[in-house]
Amino acid sequence: MELTHDGHAVPGAVPVTVTRAAVDDPRLRRLLGVPELEWLVERVRGRLVAGQPLTGAVSLATPTPGQRSAVERLLARPPGGGRSLTVRLEAVDAVLRRSGISPDGLAAAVTALTGPVTPLAQIRAEEEAAWDRAYTPLEALVRDQPELAAWAARVRADGLARRLGRTPHSVRALLTGVCAALRELPADPAVSLAAFAARVLGSAHALDDGTPQGTLTLSGVRALTGFTDGSGAEWRRDAWASAGLLKDELSSTVLTLNLRGTPALDWTADEGEPTVLTLRQLIRRPLSVASPTVWICENPTILAAAADALGPACPPLICLQGQPSAAALALLRHLHGNGSDLRYHGDFDWGGLRIAGALLRRVPWHPWRYCAADYRAALTASDPELPLRPLTGARTRTPWDPDLAEALAEAGIRVEEERELDLLLSDLRGRP
Repeated sequence: MELTHDGHAVPGAVPVTVTRAAVDDPRLRRLLGVPELEWLVERVRGRLVAGQPLTGAVSLATPTPGQRSAVERLLARPPGGGRSLTVRLEAVDAVLRRSGISPDGLAAAVTALTGPVTPLAQIRAEEEAAWDRAYTPLEALVRDQPELAAWAARVRADGLARRLGRTPHSVRALLTGVCAALRELPADPAVSLAAFAARVLGSAHALDDGTPQGTLTLSGVRALTGFTDGSGAEWRRDAWASAGLLKDELSSTVLTLNLRGTPALDWTADEGEPTVLTLRQLIRRPLSVASPTVWICENPTILAAAADALGPACPPLICLQGQPSAAALALLRHLHGNGSDLRYHGDFDWGGLRIAGALLRRVPWHPWRYCAADYRAALTASDPELPLRPLTGARTRTPWDPDLAEALAEAGIRVEEERELDLLLSDLRGRP
């Protein structure tokens, strides 16, 4: 840093490395580089780092006789006789310049003794720039996938990536992998989580529970698919499955009634009994037939009631049991691809609408009494002895019928799917 003769920084000057050629190093070390003056050198360096001028006095509270003698040799006069030891920096600077030991003064002398000085403001600016560069993978991802903008902003704001990576270099590497994974999602068809991690990130264990990449990628998956909040091993398994990543083929299942296309399904359809299908079954032996219309509900109560009331006469019915599992998505894609018309109904609340929207982004379906007019009719027909509950949670969109979200926001009332049971059963009864 270029300084004036009195130790002030020249306005507009930039930090420079002071060469040792102009300093008489042996004399400087005998005069200022002795152990008894380390405290003085440290004070001066601290001011240089802080960007403060080398003016005014510095004091040592309880100096030793040796420290007093060293100051006397430095200034060529006895220090004051007080209990503390006080040195004016301008006086030291003048001695160094006049003697020729350090023609550029005190700043150059301390730099020669202790090494180049980087001002603290510059250090902080460089650190902030490094952290900004660490998050550039998020910026590139958002340009390609704007739907992840809010998630990317949260990752920057909440400090999770910073805590996981600790350094700008590590965070950049971490986010590069996370963004590479999210660009490949949702996986279609569904794949093993380990196989996906090995292909995209170079390690089958990169997305294991508790790893930094696994933690951040799963949060991005939830933003991508709209999967609800939760915790625990089962929740994580289903969250991964919502993006087509399977921790195993047996843990992802779907509840069905009266589907046909395998000997086992044909038998249960003849009996009118519900069946749980695993992803393994659906992948290894897809259904050989597809019904013209397949009905979909959100809650298992609907499917159980249909089995009780209609038995074998009930048309094919699938229950999501909340967020669509990988097994449910595999089944519905297969049916849609083979010509089935999918009809969906769910809860009239924000959570139910999010589930419906998540499904619609993955598989086309038509509403089954799941539009604004149906919601208003449900409010009117509600049993007054069973009070309705208010809506909770964040509003969401309903692309299959934009008026539905408006109607819910206006009424502020939720209607569970179970309240519509009689109406839904009448539809199933009338459409064999």
